[in-house]
Amino acid sequence: MTSLRPLGRSGLQAAPLAFGGNVFGWTADEATSFRLLDACVDHGVRLIDTADVYSAWAPGHKGGESETVIGAWLSARGPALRDKVLIATKVAMLPTRPGLSRANILAACDDSLKRLGIEVIDLYQSHKDDTDTPLEETLSAFGELIQAGKVRAIGASNYDAARLAEALKVSAAHGLPRYETLQPLYNLSDRAGFEAALQPLCVAEGIGVIPYYGLASGFLTGKYRSEADFGKSVRGGRMGSYLTDRGRRILSGLDSVAAETGGTPAQVALAWLMTRPSLAAPIASATSLEQFGELLGALTLCLSTAQLATLEAASA
Repeated sequence: MTSLRPLGRSGLQAAPLAFGGNVFGWTADEATSFRLLDACVDHGVRLIDTADVYSAWAPGHKGGESETVIGAWLSARGPALRDKVLIATKVAMLPTRPGLSRANILAACDDSLKRLGIEVIDLYQSHKDDTDTPLEETLSAFGELIQAGKVRAIGASNYDAARLAEALKVSAAHGLPRYETLQPLYNLSDRAGFEAALQPLCVAEGIGVIPYYGLASGFLTGKYRSEADFGKSVRGGRMGSYLTDRGRRILSGLDSVAAETGGTPAQVALAWLMTRPSLAAPIASATSLEQFGELLGALTLCLSTAQLATLEAASA
């Protein structure tokens, strides 16, 4: 298995690929989810990322569905399995548990622990910034959870560079836990928002980056090459913003490198992410074992300097 990478300075380590649990109980039913989770363990993909809000957006869902499926799987497989996975979940975006106040974080953590059926969350993340709550209050609440043995480390998602830097200063000034990971939108298509200011901050501070939408909601798989393809999945409606002249250049670059390496566009896109500074593990989802097998191929795909240059030029 590919060597493990540190999740910031937390002491936690993960393979350079994380599995996105947003599909569990939504586009992957429980039986399929169990098979996918079993495959993660079998192939050393340790970091399973979820959130309390998954999948509140689906008709008839209220949130907590993904955590509940993971909890059922952990229960079915027995306690020996627990040490083989890192469970990462998030707080702040569930409509019934919004924000990062102390009261909400403490209550949401207990809710997530109950659904997951575990005693400790390995990585507990602020799903989005909450400017109405002082950073000291938020980080102090996380500190209480770590002190109580309910959380091992904390991370941030969807923070901009200024707020992340401010949070790190508050942690240092008050002796509070610091965000060890950042979960931003970042992929070969969506680059500027992360690379301009967040990337240098994360490198300087030793923060492990676990980007979401590593395949740009599926665009970088090459599945969506014309408007006629948008109906291929529930995410197809998002593809219009990607299928631009630049987007077509990116697909062409991916096709070229895939042909040279014997990989697929998706594997090349993930392998490119794995070469980026500060990257710990891009998050990618699958709804079948076949799709998961394709994701795994990225772990052994080595890109040459010339191939990386091709991708840089295409996505400039």
